[in-house]
Amino acid sequence: MIPKTMKACLLTAYNKLEIAEVPTPEPGPDEVLCRIRAVAICGTDPEIIKGNHAKKNWPPVFPFILGHEWAGEVISAGERVTEYKAGDRVAGEAHRGCGTCANCMTGHYTLCLNYGKSETGHRHYGFMVSGANCEYNVYSPKALHKIPDNLSFAHASLLDTAGVALHGIDMIGVSSGGTAAIWGPGPIGLCALQMIKGMGAARVIVVGRRHRLQVAGELGADFLVDYEKEDPVKRVLEITGGRGVDEIQECSGGANVLGQCVAALRKGGKINLIGFYDDPKVIFPPLTNLVMNEITVTGSRANPNVSDRALNMFAAGIVKGDKLISHVFPLEQYEKALDIFSNRKDGAIKVVIEP
Repeated sequence: MIPKTMKACLLTAYNKLEIAEVPTPEPGPDEVLCRIRAVAICGTDPEIIKGNHAKKNWPPVFPFILGHEWAGEVISAGERVTEYKAGDRVAGEAHRGCGTCANCMTGHYTLCLNYGKSETGHRHYGFMVSGANCEYNVYSPKALHKIPDNLSFAHASLLDTAGVALHGIDMIGVSSGGTAAIWGPGPIGLCALQMIKGMGAARVIVVGRRHRLQVAGELGADFLVDYEKEDPVKRVLEITGGRGVDEIQECSGGANVLGQCVAALRKGGKINLIGFYDDPKVIFPPLTNLVMNEITVTGSRANPNVSDRALNMFAAGIVKGDKLISHVFPLEQYEKALDIFSNRKDGAIKVVIEP
């Protein structure tokens, strides 16, 4: 029996959270109602809470329910839904494009031209419409993916994180037998490390610091470069005999790392940028170097068209969810969980809420 009310963590104003009872949402004819079993905190969540994404209209209203990295089970389906039924175990994407604009029609639904226009069918769960920091939520079937039987809800909640890494890899590829590097061993960087190794890179160098750099070593990084102790460019060039690496996934969002990455690439190398950057502080490399060395620089947004592959990588053990999840809390302790995640306390990597 579906309760009429549910627990939810509400953002009632910037920097103000409240656990409250709210009405349980009802699915429309083209939606499903899901029970949220696990929801992971993302790096954008504390930034939204602090108001740092107000210009993006995240969130559009108060009170608002955040949370976009989640997994759970279908409770009921709308009358026109045929893909899912009650009892199906699913994980969700944050983006559901309108489906009809030029970008959506070519598969680029995270770049939907009708972004934020709910009347077109666009949804950005946890950003523009209600998210998963609650017991139940409604979703479009187009934002859902069935979970492999051997995958836990907690590990499946990392779909978004792993999908962002996989989409970034798809943007520039992996050189089989080559050498890749990752700047920033956060959750996305650690997923990228495992995927790149699984896709055939002979060596992966990870640039970072402290506990997360240590975890990268445990997950198979061939070389660890602590940027607090040594020059990362010099060290990468030493490792590669002066040639530079084939590809770099830049996952740190650091203002000074773009020049480092370009200097650490081989001629004809590629770099993909994943993080949000404090643009006024970014130090750009000499653009002539990009031209003369034919450096490819791409940006990647979110996780389009990769979710089933990412889930299969978890199920096959290519990506190890148990190494990524450091803490688990109930919904009532969301603020404690947020503090541990945001301030990287107690070796925090991914912090998961179980409503």
